[in-house]
Amino acid sequence: MRQVSDSPVSIGAAPVQAARTSPHLEALTALGVVAAAGVGALAWGSLVERRLFTLRRVSAPVLAKGAEPIKVLHLSDVHLAPWQKQKQQWIRSLANLKPDLIVDTGDNLGHVDSYEALEYSLEPLRGIPGVFVNGSNDYWAPGFKNPLRYFLGPSKAHPDPVRLDIRREQAIFASLGWKDLNNKAASLDVRGTHIELFGVDDPHRRYDRLERIAGALDDLREEEADDDNAHENNTVAGRSTLTIGVAHAPYQRVLNSFVNHGAEVIFSGHTHGGQVCVPGFGALVTNCDIPRKQVKGLSLWRRGRRAAYLNVSAGLGTSIYAPVRFACLPEATLLTLTPAH
Repeated sequence: MRQVSDSPVSIGAAPVQAARTSPHLEALTALGVVAAAGVGALAWGSLVERRLFTLRRVSAPVLAKGAEPIKVLHLSDVHLAPWQKQKQQWIRSLANLKPDLIVDTGDNLGHVDSYEALEYSLEPLRGIPGVFVNGSNDYWAPGFKNPLRYFLGPSKAHPDPVRLDIRREQAIFASLGWKDLNNKAASLDVRGTHIELFGVDDPHRRYDRLERIAGALDDLREEEADDDNAHENNTVAGRSTLTIGVAHAPYQRVLNSFVNHGAEVIFSGHTHGGQVCVPGFGALVTNCDIPRKQVKGLSLWRRGRRAAYLNVSAGLGTSIYAPVRFACLPEATLLTLTPAH
């Protein structure tokens, strides 16, 4: 029988000797626990959490008194790859929500061969009014980047990018009946509310042209006034109008411009909600200059005496070269617009 208590190397028999070695043992134990936790977190984030697709439901009181509520489905940062069948089926299931309007804030493609998968995913949403803007991953295929560079500031373009077929993607959206808001404006009538929408092309690559917003809105309103006059009615002056701004990346220069141009609701994506977050602390990075506390979800963006509801989607996907999420579930948003109090 082994006599542990009599052993010269046992902790009980030689307390002084044990005291000398315990700091090293504690350090090794701590390192082992940290390493195990890191491996476990990586496994959870890469194998489980990034597939836990979630619908976030929020509401914003922005409509006129007595107006019917409007359900807006916000899609962003799908980063779709052909083999991601679960994600495709989940997107298709969103049609069961029967949204009144769809807003897509870009970065839909995650691979050079994703067009058919994207078309299949969105097919059940055909016929529902929608709008879209581009993100950088609608123009360029993802490439490998050192993930540690995200902690040094917004991500930079890949040195040797592969160009995607932006026209093919936009043709898919056009076939669904969605309107292009890339440095443009458009309007829709939804459940009795007239909605003016304007947007910009990807601000992360500085494809946005904020100086065009005022002209695009003026042209839109003039065109609508001409149409009303041609039909001998005066609906423009009497109807309730909501103004919405749409951009892929929520840079402060864009949000401030949108509020100055009268946006009451703003939709954006790009941040992935931080993608890898610390429980109790939140996102470590935003990949732009938006404050961390507004990296995802619904908040108010203030500019002077004006303010707009800002919904930043954490998105549904990740780059295929960084397939991990932690404490930041992949999401779509159902934002219900309601009459103001």
